[in-house]
Order: sequence, then C-alpha cells, then structure tokens
Amino acid sequence: MTEFPRRKAGGFAKAAGLMASVAVFSTFTSVVTAPTAAMAQSFAFNSVQIDGNQRIEDATILSYMGIAKGQTVSAGEVNAGFRRLEDSGLFESVEVEPQGSTLVIRVVEYPTVNRISFEGNRRLDDDALAAIVETQERRVLDPSQVERDAAKIAEAYSQQGRIAARIQPRIIKRTDNRVDLVYEIFEGDVTEVERISFVGNKAFSDRRLRGVLETKQAGLLRRLIRRDTYIQDRVAFDRQVLADFYAARGYVDFRVTGVTPELTRERNGVFMVFNVEEGQQFHVGKVSVSSELSNVDADAFAKALKIKSGDVYSPTLVENSITRLERLTVQEQLQFVRIEPRITRNDRDLTLDVEFVLSRGERVFVERIDIEGNTTTLDRVIRREFTVVEGDPFNPREVRQAAERIRALGFFKDANVNAREGTSRDQVIVDVDVTEQPTGSISFGANYSTSDGVGLVGSFSERNFLGRGQALSVSLGNSSSNSTAGITFVEPAFLDRDLAFGLNLTYTNNTASYADYSSNIGVFEPSLTFPVSENGSLQVRLKGEYAEMYDVADDASVIIQNEADEPALQAGGLGYTYSFDTRKTGLNPNAGVYLSFGQDFMAGKDVQYVETKLRAQATTKVLNEEVDLRATFEASNIAFAQGSSRAINRYYLGSRYMRGFEGGGIGPRDATEDAALGGNNFAVARFEAEFPIGLPEEYGVSGGVFYDIGSLWGLDETYGANVKYDDFSLRQVVGVSVFWDTPIGPLRFNWSEPVERRAQDKPRTFEFTVSAEF
Repeated sequence: MTEFPRRKAGGFAKAAGLMASVAVFSTFTSVVTAPTAAMAQSFAFNSVQIDGNQRIEDATILSYMGIAKGQTVSAGEVNAGFRRLEDSGLFESVEVEPQGSTLVIRVVEYPTVNRISFEGNRRLDDDALAAIVETQERRVLDPSQVERDAAKIAEAYSQQGRIAARIQPRIIKRTDNRVDLVYEIFEGDVTEVERISFVGNKAFSDRRLRGVLETKQAGLLRRLIRRDTYIQDRVAFDRQVLADFYAARGYVDFRVTGVTPELTRERNGVFMVFNVEEGQQFHVGKVSVSSELSNVDADAFAKALKIKSGDVYSPTLVENSITRLERLTVQEQLQFVRIEPRITRNDRDLTLDVEFVLSRGERVFVERIDIEGNTTTLDRVIRREFTVVEGDPFNPREVRQAAERIRALGFFKDANVNAREGTSRDQVIVDVDVTEQPTGSISFGANYSTSDGVGLVGSFSERNFLGRGQALSVSLGNSSSNSTAGITFVEPAFLDRDLAFGLNLTYTNNTASYADYSSNIGVFEPSLTFPVSENGSLQVRLKGEYAEMYDVADDASVIIQNEADEPALQAGGLGYTYSFDTRKTGLNPNAGVYLSFGQDFMAGKDVQYVETKLRAQATTKVLNEEVDLRATFEASNIAFAQGSSRAINRYYLGSRYMRGFEGGGIGPRDATEDAALGGNNFAVARFEAEFPIGLPEEYGVSGGVFYDIGSLWGLDETYGANVKYDDFSLRQVVGVSVFWDTPIGPLRFNWSEPVERRAQDKPRTFEFTVSAEF
C-alpha cells in the first residue's frame, strides 16, 4: 500500500485565515529528464520510439509532442513538446531523449482508478461523499484532483462544525496498472462556540447583540442545541444580521471590521470576537417629494408619506415609503415612473434629509417569468407571489419584494430571483430558481400545567399540501381534564386572489376539575380572510356549534342541574373579526401593537345570541432593548336575545387569562355548593416585564414580574340559587416569573400573590407549565 501524506481539514480557511497544509503525492512524483539543451542545435528525426505506454496511443503522444517525421526542429521546440506532454496529466513520469535520427520517448502512465471507497465516516454516508468527489472509477488517476476532493470532503465536515476533521487519501495497487482509492476519514468532534464577545460596541450590550445572532454560545444543554456549532457560513450570515440590526436603528455607518475565531487548545471549541464600529445614530431630517414630470403633482405624493422628521432613520422606512408611492402611481395610472430616494447627510445635527424624486423611468417590460427547481410546488404557487405578470412594466423593487415573499413561504431551502435581458433591449426575463425542502411534519409531545395536569398531544401538519401552497393540520390531544381533536385547512390564495379560505373542525370533551359536569363541544367554521389595509385584515365566517352537558354530579349547583336538563345547544350563524398587527411588519423594530375585534351572531332552536371578543396587546423594548414590556387587554361578552346562557358557553378564567387563581377560581359562585358557575362577561388587563437576571444567556433563563387585574361576572338565570360575586368586582394579582427556554420546550414558573380577592375565590400561589414536541 502506498500512502499519501496526511492532510488536515481547513476549517478556518475563509473565516479565520487558518491555512490547512496542502501536501503533494509522494508516490506519483514526476521523474523528468529534460533533453540536452543546445542553443544552436537542431534535429531531424526519421523515426520516433515510444516506450512504456499501455493505454495511451502513440498518435496521442505524438500529437502532444507536435513533431513530425523528417521535420527539422530546434532544441527549444523539442523541450516545448516535452513540457506539453508532461503537462497533459496523463503520465507519472516523462523522458525525452534524442538518439541520432531517432527520438526516444519513455513514459510511465498514471494508473486507472479501479474502485473508490470511504472509511471512518459516520456523519456523512458513502452516497453523500461520492457526490462530493470528482475523481471517478475507471478513469486515470489525477493526484491533484484527489487532493482537491479531499479538501472538498473536509469542507463538507467543516459545514457540520467538525473543523478538526482529517482526510487522508490512500492508494492500493492492483494488477494491470490499476489502483483502489481509499479516503480514510477522521471526523473528529463538533467544534462548539464557547464564547461570543464584541469589541467596539457602546450602544448595545454584548448580551443584546448575542441575542440577534443565529450562532449561539454552548450552554448546559449543548448536546441538544445545534446553533452553538461553529459553522463558517453561519458566521457570514451573522455579520449581515448585525449590520441589519444596527441599520434599522439609525446607525448608518456601522461596520463589522472583522470576526476573529480562536481555537481552544483541544480544538473542540472556538472563542469568537466580533470587532465592530457603531458610528453615530441618525434621525430623519427634512422629508420632501419633488417631480421631474409635468403631469405629476408632487404635493399629492407627499401626503401619502408616513415617514416623518425626527424618526430614527431606517432603510426600511425609505423602502416602505417608496412602495407606498409606487402604489399611488398605479392608482393614478402613471407608468414608467421611477422613484429615487436622495439622501443628504447632515453631520452637524446627525440627521439625514430624504428627498423622493419622481422621474421618467426606462420603458422596459416583463417578457416572461421562468421558474426552475420546483419538483413539488406548482408553478402558480410561486408565480402568484409576483404582483407583475408578462407584459407589465418592469419594476426591480417589485421583483425583489417578490423574492422575499417566495423565501418567506418556507417551502424552499434556497430561492434565487434574478432579471436578465430578454429577446430585445426593452424586454426582461425574470428567472426564479428554487430548491425544495420538506414542509410536512409529524410530532408527538407532552405538556404539563398545575391546572390541567399532564397531557399528551400528537399532530400532523403539511404547509405545502400537494404542492399547492395549502396548509393542512390534524391534531389530537388528551389530558386529565379534556380530550381534543381538530382539523384545519387553509388555502391562502382562494380563486387566485389575495383571499384566504380556511376550514376549522374541532371537537372537545371536557371534564374540568372545577366543574360538576362533563361536556361535548363541536365547532364547524369555514372562513374567508383578506387584507383591508397595510397591517389590517378582515375575516368573515360561517359558524356552526353543537354543545351538550352530561354526567352532572348529584351535589352540583341547582343552576348546573337545570341547564343540563335543557336539550343540547345547536346554533349557527355569521361572524367577523378585524385584526391589526404591527408587531412584525411595523416600522419600529422594538415595538408593536396587535388589535383584534370580532363578533358572532348565532341563532338556533329557542336561542339567539351575540358573542363579542376584544383583544389588544402592545409590546416594546426598553433600557437598550434589554427589557421586554408587554401589556394585554382582553374582554368578551355573550348576550342572549332569546334563551339564556349555560355553563358550557359561559367564560371561566384560568391562568391563561388571569394568573394567581385556579381555573374557575373567580367569578359567580353558588355559595351553598361552593361551585364555579362561569360568567357572561370578563375583562382582564395583564402587564408584564421580562429581563435578564445575570445568568449567561446561553442558559436561556430570564426573570419577570407581572401584574394582572380583572373581573368575571354576569348570569342570566339563577333558579333560586344563592349566587355570590355576580357583580363586576375586581381582582388584582402581583407576581414574579422565571422563564427557561429549553430544547424540550419553554418552561415557565410563576409565583403570585393576590392583593385583592373575594372570600370564596380559589387562589394559586405557584404555577408551572411546560410543553414539548419530539
């Protein structure tokens, strides 16, 4: 067996400049004897003698030499032919020797690769490695290509965080000048990120910046976390993420001057240092619109802008403003209008003046949109993300936004959208190249809460059902107090419009610990959802509901017993919900609001009622974005115009709505039986702050404080029972929380203390919840 020199993987070749040694084959060393040089000597060969070639034809060798019989050639021409033959890569060694009128050429051919195999690989299987190497069986062995293949294998392991991997090619000689090529692989351990630190940051702490990065530090549960593995491509992504983070906060001069990874002595860990230059924070100065077109009123466009002087400058602000102005050009039926932002920098007051200039753009049209790589997803699913079609004016910004929407679908591992010149200079072809990725999942999990106990859940979901972009999910759950089953289907582009069709079927069997009865509830709900503004949407729906009460306890409240004697509730009706959400799409990256208001108008045999729900939430970050503040208000009302409410459609407030009390722990109660009755109305406000508590952030532990205030009240019929707390009477709770974000699910520990309660309320001072999927 002939051994190649040992070679290590170059894990830091790009990011850190750690140069991997590149060895040459010791076995295949070209032994060259150059022809004797004679400056003025010339030759004329009557014959050529070729020795040593087995596979390579004489004619091929002579063609490389470029010398014909009887041709007079100089010594330099003989030497040039020798070099061409040597550089052909076909021979291990070459000798050229003139002997009188005969030219003698002696060659030793490289062997043929008989078989390629891999040894020592576990993380990457043979098929994956075979797809990487370019050396092929039954081809001439090229030592330089073998070395390049070894480097590619090392790079593949580096992308998995195994930068200490070593690849050692070996050859085993066989008969007839054949060899077996074996890549001996030492995979090594995963190289983890032990610590991430920053140099040059003043506006934001290391903790805040580490929270932005995709790469994470190795923590207690490092065996379960994969984002703490050192991967070069991820570091490159993190550099861009940092730049985007600062740019969105007005730091237009921010730069990452370098990322320095340092290996630990054991080579199983990396200390990463990001060197940054923050610069100064800029605000928006003067905002104006000017027009170079005689038929365009600049003042009308200026009124459409939402960017204001004094705002923290962000490229997103400018992009959104251009999009808003472009929409206005479409409404005004103006074509080929280019909107160009001109930024004027004012270093004295740290502002940026923004002027939007409307000018005549080039007359370029979209010739066609070509889509490739979608083996599962239908073309129309991708095509509908474009607001332009063939024949429309070409708008580069709309194409970029379409590319972002395609990536946001989550159907593709990679999606590239590029424009190129079409069949004429005024035509553009848009090329879309995508790489599919799995979009379905089957999960099984468990959850626990002090109110419901241990529960098991299972679900199947497919986000791109049959390649049509539809979402389908089926879920089953069971706990000590209830069992649930549900099917949800969503068609996001119903009738090829910006209209989502949804269908929801749910069934719940409930035996709550605070209720003296069991219930079955089924809901059938088809819906249509469509946008009504930039951040607002409206859902309209049909709703059918079935609910029954059974297995009422003998000592249950007389109210519950009378309600259970009534026939099952069967009702149907119409409903709507308006939603407004800026938490992800708003202009402020640190704050957002969510508002939802909806009503269902239901009617059935002997019943008519309206159910109204309101939810409002605001979030923001303060103290250099270290502390999260959240405020939520929720209220609901069910009002019967015919018939009366029952326990199965009244509200019970558990910890999801108001912490510090058991499920059914507040609200109207039967004083005699001490039984929770639920209420027709509730209103709750929750205030919460989450902040670091000094532990390393890779542990995923943070602290919080909260304050809840609310009430549950209102009954239609009391059937002569002794009912207490049927009026609007506030309860107040304060508490502290510990959050632990673990790979098995988010854990939350709440310690609470009611500061205002009623005598028969059921407080709970500690609550623990966890949920997980596996």
